[in-house]
Amino acid sequence: MKDLVWIKATLSDTQGSCVQLADGDDVTYVRDSKNPDGGMLALPKADFAAWLAAAKNGELDHLV
Repeated sequence: MKDLVWIKATLSDTQGSCVQLADGDDVTYVRDSKNPDGGMLALPKADFAAWLAAAKNGELDHLV
């Protein structure tokens, strides 16, 4: 996994407190920028796309 290129949102804070994403062949990897060696999630691209669409549509607002 050392070859992954991690990105974060351009609007994330300057202290590095954010979620980072990396593109894999069939998955999207997600990790905490404050603890990059603490593990990551590997989500199938279709599942990540569905989660992102739900977040954009406000379907997850009740969780915060």
